[in-house]
Amino acid sequence: MEVPPLALYVHLPWCARKCPYCDFNSHTAGDSAPKTRYIDALLADLDAEAVRAGSRQLISVFLGGGTPSLFSPGEIGTLLDGIAARFSLIDDIEITMEANPGTVECGDPMGYRNAGVNRLSIGAQSFNADSLARLGRIHTVGDIARAVDAAHEAGFSNINLDVMFALPGQCVDDALFDLRAAADLAPVHLSWYQLTLEPNTVFHARPPEGLPDDDLSFEMQTEGQALLATLGYEQYEVSAYARDGRRCRHNLNYWYFGDYLAVGAGAHGKISSDTGIWRYAKVANPLMYMEMLERSGSEIDMAPLGESERVFEFMLNVLRLTDGFDQALFAERTGLPAASLTERLAVASKKQLIEEISGGFWRATGLGQRFLNDLQGEFLP
Repeated sequence: MEVPPLALYVHLPWCARKCPYCDFNSHTAGDSAPKTRYIDALLADLDAEAVRAGSRQLISVFLGGGTPSLFSPGEIGTLLDGIAARFSLIDDIEITMEANPGTVECGDPMGYRNAGVNRLSIGAQSFNADSLARLGRIHTVGDIARAVDAAHEAGFSNINLDVMFALPGQCVDDALFDLRAAADLAPVHLSWYQLTLEPNTVFHARPPEGLPDDDLSFEMQTEGQALLATLGYEQYEVSAYARDGRRCRHNLNYWYFGDYLAVGAGAHGKISSDTGIWRYAKVANPLMYMEMLERSGSEIDMAPLGESERVFEFMLNVLRLTDGFDQALFAERTGLPAASLTERLAVASKKQLIEEISGGFWRATGLGQRFLNDLQGEFLP
């Protein structure tokens, strides 16, 4: 088994307000969040992760949340300096930070650029004021353009906008309007994804009225995909579209079953070694996480991935990609024979969910992309 590329995920867990659809490990705190203490805990956590990395280089860093832009440029700079001091980085490393529009949540793009962030991911979600209100967002439509303009002025050439569809009360024209408005701001990347009612969210407990049904949602998806193509955005993953080849390296590493280190409350990591493939997770509660690092350092349980789990997790990720995958990559990333997939690929192919493009190279069909959960389910343990 060859050692795959290595990335780093850093979780910054606080938000100004918890959105009713969000199932991430995020907590409302605002200005009361113990940011300096948390940065110190992250630096201590990074010490342990650096040992895990050894001499391997990082290809990307992703600061996710929560709302990382609630942290000041100085605090982000301290964190990124700490990463650079502990790890070997490739020369053109991608360093992404999530931010939200609005005075409270956008922070200072110029300050973040100077701190070392070179890719900004802005949570627009919609360009309709009513939709933003229903989603519990605290920014306005005008805040989105101001945030993107400020990012461009700060020198960010690599900007992603998050936009959602299948929103309460939304029709196809509304969804297409959001995409055109997003494209008008000239981001090189769009993450366009369907609203889903995740467990342990307000929307799951109390679904909003007016949610589009499956047929209407699929119509939004297909017409939106066609529009994005005409606007110059190439779809390369279920919900990811890029101009000028500016695909997100960090997310591609997930989809291709690469390795990733994890620091921060609730962060999850995956690491490959001579002894196998291992998963681990950090304590989810931010206070408990900080106390643990202050008391005794990073304490985690490493769980090995068995053969059936490797098969499923590889396929769960790689089937999201529109380009498809080579069975040789499966063998390289999982340490299992490429033939381990043969029987299940044949079954999925018979159901017309997947097709072999060339010798050993497979791709989900249009039907498989529409019913991706069914296709992924063919590889369950």
